Amino acid sequence: MTPTSALFPRSSGVLLHPTSLPGKYGIGDLGDYAYQFVDWLVESNQSLWQVLPLGPTSYGDSPYQCLSAFAGNTLLISFDRLAQDGWLTEADLANAPAFNPHLVDFGPVIAYHNHMLAKAFKGYQAHSTPEQRAEYEGWAAANAHWLEDFALFVALKESYGGQPWVEWPEGEALRHPEALAAARQKHARKVEEHRFRQWLFFRQWHALKTYANAQGVRLIGDIPIFVAHDSSDVWANRHLFYLDELGRPTVVAGVPPDYFSPTGQRWGNPLYRWDRMAEDGYQWWMERFKATLATVDLVRLDHFRGFEAYWEVPASEPTAVIGQWVPGPRFEFFNRLQETLSTLPIIAEDLGVITPGVVELRDGLGLPGMKILQFAFGGAGGENRFLPHHHEKNCVVYTGTHDNNTTLGWWQTGEATPDIRAYLEDYVGHPVTEPHWDLIRLGMMSVAHTFIAPLQDVLGFGADTRMNTPGREAGNWGWRFTADWLEHPAKVRLARMTEVFGRAPERKEDEADDPAG
Repeated sequence: MTPTSALFPRSSGVLLHPTSLPGKYGIGDLGDYAYQFVDWLVESNQSLWQVLPLGPTSYGDSPYQCLSAFAGNTLLISFDRLAQDGWLTEADLANAPAFNPHLVDFGPVIAYHNHMLAKAFKGYQAHSTPEQRAEYEGWAAANAHWLEDFALFVALKESYGGQPWVEWPEGEALRHPEALAAARQKHARKVEEHRFRQWLFFRQWHALKTYANAQGVRLIGDIPIFVAHDSSDVWANRHLFYLDELGRPTVVAGVPPDYFSPTGQRWGNPLYRWDRMAEDGYQWWMERFKATLATVDLVRLDHFRGFEAYWEVPASEPTAVIGQWVPGPRFEFFNRLQETLSTLPIIAEDLGVITPGVVELRDGLGLPGMKILQFAFGGAGGENRFLPHHHEKNCVVYTGTHDNNTTLGWWQTGEATPDIRAYLEDYVGHPVTEPHWDLIRLGMMSVAHTFIAPLQDVLGFGADTRMNTPGREAGNWGWRFTADWLEHPAKVRLARMTEVFGRAPERKEDEADDPAG
């Protein structure tokens, strides 16, 4: 349906979540190092920066279980830029704790950032200019359709010690009008502060996106198909989900048992009432896509197969063994999305067990799917669909994703079995001593229009820098790198390989080499 050549020219990029950027405040942010990373991408001939979901995280710190599908993660707000605005002082910034530069310690980081953002709010109230206040008020009005519910939700959640909304008093949990009116009055200052924090995030993010786009770098975002039950989305839109009269899910999302998991995966997210969503033309989803595409240029649509059919698990079941496949909204949903957006700037995350129906939906929409090179060398006979000689032009190739081990870790820890190692060596025609560069080369030379490598693979990092291990409850999402790695020789090597395989962006005419010079 959507021509791919304009959306997806032959190109390459890097997967890096902003939390992994360097900086002295315990977590990567939208300050100078984010801009330096854009410069690094340009210098290495990359034209895409892929990030994970940018929403506010909660218990477990996963960007795939956010408090809102619309709000931003305020841990990413740059304090240095708030000082430039005049809302924090140099003295405020002088006493930052000695955070670990290699790993986000979320507990202390969250406490410190909340403290600093509260100071910034006071600084804004005392020192903001009329122009700044007008900018803030205009932004808040334009985003009121999600912002008002979210700000009240977070203020209430804080007032109840972080408890899930179903544990709040009934009036607030079930949104009785008189209870909400009283809560807005009682928590007015906190609600206003959370509005302000969201403005700060989007103000800084849009400045970074503008800079990246001006340098020829496009941003790839991520839309998880499901939302967290403990979110403002579900709290404010209970009628759009399968919930009981108290707001608890009656059925939840997951995937059935397979070779990797004999009990399947019970994710626990509430499931959509697609029938009710269809009644208003999937308006909640249309707003979600528009909001996300205001922050990025392309989106990876997580668990794409769930739009064709999804695994429905009774909420009373402890595992995903008992469940059923239920039809998703299929073409009707995407036809409505096409009408709304005019194009479908979507990468379909089509991993796992993919049925003919999912292939029909993906290909009927003209969406690129994903190929993971770490998955390519198992089996026998060269039939694995992830092998480079099976790639088609309309797909996106990755060495691995945020859920994979780093390629060096995959090779060194035994995930790459002896059979896989032998197959890869036969495939590339030489003994493998740098598995990350061999997979990067295979991805670069693929016929696929797009190739993405996690930064850990470009820099040759091992298993200790893995971003996420699915199924592990703690210890994920914390990896960071330090600023010295931005000058590592890998940058030059990546730039040259990108040129060799025709993925380097065209240089602007005024940047071209002077033939006389």
